[in-house]
Amino acid sequence: MDHFLYRDGALFAEDVAIADIVAAVGTPFYVYSTATLERHYRLFEEALAGLPHLICFAMKSNGNLAVIRTLAELGAGIDVVSVGEYLKARAAGVPGDRIVFSGVGKTREEMRVALEGGIRQFNVESEPELHALNEVALSMGVRAPITIRVNPDVDAKTHEKIATGKKENKFGIPISRARAVYAEAAALKGIDVVGIDVHIGSQLTDLEPFEQAYLKVADLTRQLRADGHDIRRLDLGGGLGIPYERSNSAPPLPLDYGAVIKRTVGDLGCEVEIEPGRLISGNAGLMVSRVIYVKSGEERDFLILDSAMNDLVRPSMYGAHHDIVPVVEPAPGAETRPYDVVGPVCETGDTFARQRPLPPMQAGDLVAFRSAGAYGAVMASEYNARPLIPEVLVKGDQFAVIRARPTYDEMINRDTIPVWL
Repeated sequence: MDHFLYRDGALFAEDVAIADIVAAVGTPFYVYSTATLERHYRLFEEALAGLPHLICFAMKSNGNLAVIRTLAELGAGIDVVSVGEYLKARAAGVPGDRIVFSGVGKTREEMRVALEGGIRQFNVESEPELHALNEVALSMGVRAPITIRVNPDVDAKTHEKIATGKKENKFGIPISRARAVYAEAAALKGIDVVGIDVHIGSQLTDLEPFEQAYLKVADLTRQLRADGHDIRRLDLGGGLGIPYERSNSAPPLPLDYGAVIKRTVGDLGCEVEIEPGRLISGNAGLMVSRVIYVKSGEERDFLILDSAMNDLVRPSMYGAHHDIVPVVEPAPGAETRPYDVVGPVCETGDTFARQRPLPPMQAGDLVAFRSAGAYGAVMASEYNARPLIPEVLVKGDQFAVIRARPTYDEMINRDTIPVWL
């Protein structure tokens, strides 16, 4: 469920007409719904009721400070994968003891910044990282709290570019070697082992891979405790998918996911952490664009928009589907016709949809890409010297620009011409 609905023939974000935002900020732009962000976060809270837990929003899905602050005020933790994300989370008001640091390539400087500023835990991905963190912690006279990310070799049944839990993926250590690596970690004076971490992928629409992975984690917990380790925290990752195509059956609900967690690891007495990103922010956002031209080709018609692959790269990168809807509601039973929906970037890959049925469109019409709140703005670039597009947050009948569109001068002035030129 989201809070983007038609009223009297016009698309609204909560109680704000999309057309009113267009008038204020121009197109294209992203718009997020506070009510949807809050609702999706609370669904996970309800799903884990009865277990000690912390829901750490995966900031890589949407890193805007206002989005992070909205969730932090509900009690969310944050999962970060770089020192930049860590510093943004702190700037948004998230305390260090609610920040989990993931990622395979943490540098010593990133470790130092997080230890100085406060951190809940590092999710360690390799033995070299473990020893680097130990050295940094000892140099600072502190102990670094860690989990070790184990790779359970479970097929997440998702897109190959976002699967992370098979043995050929770069993430974590093989679960078969976990006991040896935990023994190694326990011997390091700068390391405080607090738990286990696992994450098998993103956009999962089947609960079975979660169950397989979590049963392996439960067995490992018992083994490690028998070895003398105080395993008190289980970071189970994220990855629950969302319905990008409204016509398809819906993925499992957070309540169903919570039931899997409870029956696989709920009897271990551990605090559970999860790291949802897409399910919280994905359907909380739209990207709004304007039709520049309707171009008739020899075999098909093209809608050429003012947004492009640099603004929303998922269709080009992953072949991903986003529902595209007109901002002015079509009449019931209105005819449709197929369009290739494309942007102005000088690449054939700058295509959002092929032969997508839409009402007859004309230049100047507005369209909205649904489910664009995750991996949209955060993956955008200035390719083709196109400025990053604004982000807008709506709450009730209010809206605010939470990232402004840079001017061309601001974009150009980031470059420096050397003195010899």
